[in-house]
Amino acid sequence: MKPLIVLISVFLLSNLFIRFTSDQYNVLLAARIAMCAMLCFTAVAHFVFTKGMSMMIPPQIPFKTELIYITGVIEIFLGIGLLIPGLKIYAAWSTLFFLIFMLPANIYAAVKHIDYQKGSFDGKGITYLWFRVPLQLLFIVWIYLSTIKIW
Repeated sequence: MKPLIVLISVFLLSNLFIRFTSDQYNVLLAARIAMCAMLCFTAVAHFVFTKGMSMMIPPQIPFKTELIYITGVIEIFLGIGLLIPGLKIYAAWSTLFFLIFMLPANIYAAVKHIDYQKGSFDGKGITYLWFRVPLQLLFIVWIYLSTIKIW
């Protein structure tokens, strides 16, 4: 829920700021700024909730903590890449693949009832996926429409 709030809030504030500073709206830029902010926001969780996030990775995958840190850094770079004109298309496609690649970890965490913030097994379980999967799809569509699709 928090990433969605960040995404929408930053989108609205970016639109207002762009309108105020340039006398026009740039919805696509505001959408990319919002996605960058959301990715940076979620990346922070990789460093704050490392233990719980590493629990989201199936046991057969080694170097969980390192993987959590690496994916946090990747999220930051992908978010920034969405704002760089020469990189935004590459960053968008990379972010789409990244989001798809991360979905199994969210499914695994839901099945195992992992609460990544507490680092415990008393999470919301499968009901979490009823919000998370559509949210992930929203992020994918958001990136595609704001960066990849030619208007």
